[in-house]
Parts: sequence; structure tokens; C-alpha cells
Amino acid sequence: MAAEQMADRGEEQDRTPPTATPSAAAPVSPVPEPAPVPPARPLDAIDRDILRILQTDGRASIRSVAERVHVSRANAYARINRLVEDGVIRGFGARVDHERAGQGASAYITLKIVQNSWRTVREQLQALPGATHIALVSGDFDVLLLVHTPDNRALRELVLTRIQSIPEVLSTRTLLVFEETDLGPRPDRPAELA
Repeated sequence: MAAEQMADRGEEQDRTPPTATPSAAAPVSPVPEPAPVPPARPLDAIDRDILRILQTDGRASIRSVAERVHVSRANAYARINRLVEDGVIRGFGARVDHERAGQGASAYITLKIVQNSWRTVREQLQALPGATHIALVSGDFDVLLLVHTPDNRALRELVLTRIQSIPEVLSTRTLLVFEETDLGPRPDRPAELA
């Protein structure tokens, strides 16, 4: 979290625990830097068409994709592999109706966290059952978390027992989802990646 954001929110800054100063006798092990991610290569119109097709139907065959974008199967295969290697495509999955899948209670949970604790908090939130989206954001709170649980009792347990017990979480706010609409890519929205 940027220092200027914390300066705007003095109340959180006051609650941040002091950082221990290492002594000369205790060596501090350096935190490993994440491996640099090579920049993604520019996408052309065919790449964008392939992405639209796969976002709409992640199960589309290479042959089907190749026919729809008017390239050979080998070219389509190579392009999809490049998009995966470059990190443009992060994976393939199914869009789930959570209610029909037994996850009838959904909520967005906002969290205020201790300054510089994002990585630690993110790891703990990723391990929560039903967590489907986590974002570090700016504004009145620091983290936005989307969860799906079987019912309100499980949601209550998740928030009050699991999330609020994370030491770096200063406060939470739960926003129940009454109805949701998936705005995933659709054939009738061709400008999705233009």
C-alpha cells in the first residue's frame, strides 16, 4: 500500500504495529524478489479473436478455433501456446452458477489491513473455502474479497471466525449479494477485446 494512501488515512496508520529494528547480532534474511515476468508480446487481430472465442467457450477445439479465425490448426495451436506462455491466458475454466452448485450465499467482503501486509493476507485469503476473487484496491478499504458459501451460517463463520482472526486484518464489512449476473464475453459483444 502506498505511503501517500496511508497519509490520507491517519487512523489506520496509528493502528499499524511498530516494525522491529533488527539488531546487529541477528542477521536479517532478504526477502526473495519474485521472478521478473517478461513483457507480453503485442496482440494482433487474430490473437484477439482467439481470446474472444476461448472466453466464450473454453472447451473450443483447436480445429474449431482455427476455422473461425481462418488460420491453420498449427498456427492456432502455436498462438494459443504463446498466449499461455506470455500469461495472457491464465487458465481455462467453467463459469459456475454458484447457487445451483450448493453455494447459495454470496458476499463481497471489504477489509482494512495493516500497512505492507498484502502478501501475507492474500495467502491466507486464498486458502479460505469459497473465496473466488481477491483484489488489492484503493479507497476506504484495502482488499475486496468475493466469497460463495452454502448458506448465511457458513458465511458468518467464515467472516467472524476465519477472516477476522487474521492478525493483519483491522476491520471487515460484509455486503450480501442478492442477485448477480455474469457479464462474461458473449458473441453479441464483439468489442470485448478490441
